[in-house]
Amino acid sequence: VQLQASGGGLVQAGGSLRLSCEASGFTLKNDAIIWFRKAPGKEREGVICINHSGYYAYYIDSVKGRFTVPRDDAKNTVYLQMNSLKPDDTAVYYCAIRKYLCSRDWGAMRYRGSGTLVTVSS
Repeated sequence: VQLQASGGGLVQAGGSLRLSCEASGFTLKNDAIIWFRKAPGKEREGVICINHSGYYAYYIDSVKGRFTVPRDDAKNTVYLQMNSLKPDDTAVYYCAIRKYLCSRDWGAMRYRGSGTLVTVSS
């Protein structure tokens, strides 16, 4: 059972990046998808969550209108599409899943993926 995040890198402010989170050993059906991030010197925070029904249960104000969570069930993969990136978005991003409902609590996740570093230059 594994969640593997990938797609991070260096991007200029105003650019876009799409992170991938591929599940292996289980299917993502009926799961809420949560993307967390941990910026240097800050605590990990839940950035955006889409529940099992496809409803955006929460997102932090700073990513509103810029981040979305597309999913491809055939590939058992979810994504974090990030547009209009800002230097404040620089962080290690983690995907995680929880059965049905969203949560901001890292400890409440069913599975937690590895992180991928996103660096946004000004």
